[in-house]
Amino acid sequence: MDISRLRALRGPNLWSRHTAIEAVVSCAADETAMTGRPGFEARLRKLFPAIGALRTGGAVSLAHVLEAAALALQEEAGCPVSFSRTQATVEPHVYQVVVEYCEEAVGRLAFELAQQLITAALDPEAGFDVDAAIARLRDTDEDVRLGPSTGSIVQAGAARGIPWRRLTEGSLVQFGWGKHQRRIWAAEVDQTSAVSESIAQDKELTKQLLHAAGVPVPIGRPVADEVDAWAAALEVGLPVVVKPRDGNQGKGITVNLTSRDAMALAYKAAAEIGEVMVEKFLPGSDYRLLVVGDRLVAAARREPPLVLGDGEHTVEQLVAKVNADPRRGDGHATSLTKIRIDDIAIALLAEQGLTIGSVPARGQRVRMRHNANLSTGGTATDVTDDVHPEVAERAIAAAQMVGLHVCGVDMVCESVLRPLEEQGGGIVEVNAAPGLRMHLSPSYGRPRHVGEAIIHHLFEPGHDGRIPVVAVTGTNGKTTTARLIAHLFASSGLTVGMTNTDGVYVDGRQIDSGDCSGPKSARSVLMHPDVEAAVFETARGGLLREGLGFDHCQVAVVTNVGDGDHLGLNYITTVEDLAVLKRVIVQNVTPKEGYAVLNAADPIVAAMADACPGKVIFFAADRHNAVMVAHRAQGGRKVYIDRALDGGSVVAAEGSQRAHIPLAAIPITRNGTIGFQVENVMAAVAAAWGAGLPFDAIRNGLATFVNDAHNAPARFNVMDYQGATVIADYGHNPDAMRALVAAVDAMPAKRRSVVISAAGDRRDQDIRDQTLILGAAFDDVLLYQDAAQRGRADGEVMALLREGLQGASRTTHVEEIRGEFVAIDAALARLQPGDLCLVLVDQVEEALAHLARRVAGD
Repeated sequence: MDISRLRALRGPNLWSRHTAIEAVVSCAADETAMTGRPGFEARLRKLFPAIGALRTGGAVSLAHVLEAAALALQEEAGCPVSFSRTQATVEPHVYQVVVEYCEEAVGRLAFELAQQLITAALDPEAGFDVDAAIARLRDTDEDVRLGPSTGSIVQAGAARGIPWRRLTEGSLVQFGWGKHQRRIWAAEVDQTSAVSESIAQDKELTKQLLHAAGVPVPIGRPVADEVDAWAAALEVGLPVVVKPRDGNQGKGITVNLTSRDAMALAYKAAAEIGEVMVEKFLPGSDYRLLVVGDRLVAAARREPPLVLGDGEHTVEQLVAKVNADPRRGDGHATSLTKIRIDDIAIALLAEQGLTIGSVPARGQRVRMRHNANLSTGGTATDVTDDVHPEVAERAIAAAQMVGLHVCGVDMVCESVLRPLEEQGGGIVEVNAAPGLRMHLSPSYGRPRHVGEAIIHHLFEPGHDGRIPVVAVTGTNGKTTTARLIAHLFASSGLTVGMTNTDGVYVDGRQIDSGDCSGPKSARSVLMHPDVEAAVFETARGGLLREGLGFDHCQVAVVTNVGDGDHLGLNYITTVEDLAVLKRVIVQNVTPKEGYAVLNAADPIVAAMADACPGKVIFFAADRHNAVMVAHRAQGGRKVYIDRALDGGSVVAAEGSQRAHIPLAAIPITRNGTIGFQVENVMAAVAAAWGAGLPFDAIRNGLATFVNDAHNAPARFNVMDYQGATVIADYGHNPDAMRALVAAVDAMPAKRRSVVISAAGDRRDQDIRDQTLILGAAFDDVLLYQDAAQRGRADGEVMALLREGLQGASRTTHVEEIRGEFVAIDAALARLQPGDLCLVLVDQVEEALAHLARRVAGD
């Protein structure tokens, strides 16, 4: 068995809506029916009993075993995955194996371990440590997944339907898209300034501000060294607290200090973090109050870590037993943290007359820390419902005085049932980016939905942080349709982000170049803070490589499929295969409220309506098309051409309501004579309608869209050259040739010529068919060798193009030319006034620039 390709599908994809690892797996002939191999399945199940069923029906290949193992290993490691699939390809013994993942690194490791398992099962003498494998998966998952605080916010956002994206390997997360996006870093929101965060980290400055706001705080001061620390302790009176002046998460804090020796250890721990301060120890319990915006949303009483003696085990053994709790981990990824035995713990044990080897009496409470932070192994009890209104007011005042929108307020008092002033309590710290573990999963008491509170603060109820997203796919017309839809949005006053095969554009400015029709470019647009609407050309390549760059689109447009394009690549071998791939955007339309815009004249596109979770708008020039008639009878929206209305109009109809736009007022159609542009316009009108644009904005946008080399490069750009007509286009498949021939047939010309090449990654017949079609419509055909031979031998593509011209009914002159620009110049040199030349460009930007210079007379 050999894995030749492994890639991560990070968005909705050909196989499912799940993120997944896709592998191309080649099996030897004797590896395609493993259930018939003596002893294999028995050894496999002995090595990994939890593998489950290998396949339901049919022969079980090693690829199927790989699928089952990669999924089951993740399940055993506690990852919530359920989807997997193995698909035979057109190549003998070659399969595509797809297995869901929650974390990409875990999914990739699961495939690696599954391979090791299979290798061991094939060798009767080999072994496989399944416990170690699952431990590796769990450790990797804990290392890379979001921690409980960030994870709770993400879960709350996802439950609201708010899209989210992890921007780094850490806890920086974007919610929403474009102009509506918000960002968090753990439990810190983007509203909070760096100034406020710095104030919160400076404990002395925080106390000064809180005191000025009338909030009770303990007395104390920063200290220069250990000697000064002891002096400060005597000034404020023992017992005292020692902590870093600039710290967080309870690191370096020691409380209730009463001796010089204890002070030495505490000072050392705090000094490792930064500058040290000493303040009066307030008696009572340690409370954490969580303030979000102007509300107190949770409160917990924190207890220092301790162990309970049983008269049999040592302190060290008791700590080990407590740490064996699966809720306890080494960091902040779990709901509780393991208790540490370090110098501070040993010193505290000594104060209690114990060592780590002592055996405490049954029922004896042995403290392992003075301070009660969860990061040191403490526990928490929820007391949210007990908080006195005045205590809540003090916490909210503290957060707002510092300027924190999500704030952990640390308070010491006898009880939160009474005002602080009555009991001599006070606020000892305020914390930016507070840990949420104690509220999400308290040791005792009711969990609080603090993630929901933070999401509610970021997004008003009913707001999902989305902007209108239109995805456009098809065989031909994608780029022009995408550009036209983007122009309609822009004409309505929106800042538009657009991706297509020419680049990435925001508010009309190109910010990236090249083929940008994949998910990475889409994600970059959704990350742009100015974008109010997005239009994405969605090509097959990006879908196959990585899936979609978004979870849902408001509108999905499929212009056509026809005879397809690029067939034979990446196991997309038939038009039906291609349709399944193109259908992905339709399957991911926003449920109920979204629209799929489908070409009713293309049966394979029209059939995609059944896969749409939202509504459908059909378009076709012929309103009497059977699909259109049935859809109208059901009250659905449709867009068609009425040739009797105003000399020809685009009509949008729903029930008895109709809106129309004369074709004469849509320059791109040249008064309705360019058939494929009329189709592009219908698709764009339907998309804008589905996105909620008013028809006045649609009319104005269509009237101002100019199909020139700047606005729609190489999309039927018409130029005048010394009295002849020159058209530049990027058509590159048989369907495009038919559409272009129909378009130029409507334009008068004395003699017609065409300049053409073809990319080598098409099938032989697809290359021949292009010139077969052109040979019946053009007098002169100038062939040039494309820059992208893509695996073809020198001259092979030219030979196939010439084969297509054999027996041509119209062509009388054929030339073979090396170089695109040389071919263009040769064609222009042959032109006479009244002639027409169609130039099918390869290097779009360079060829158009060359043509522009020639037209200008340079």
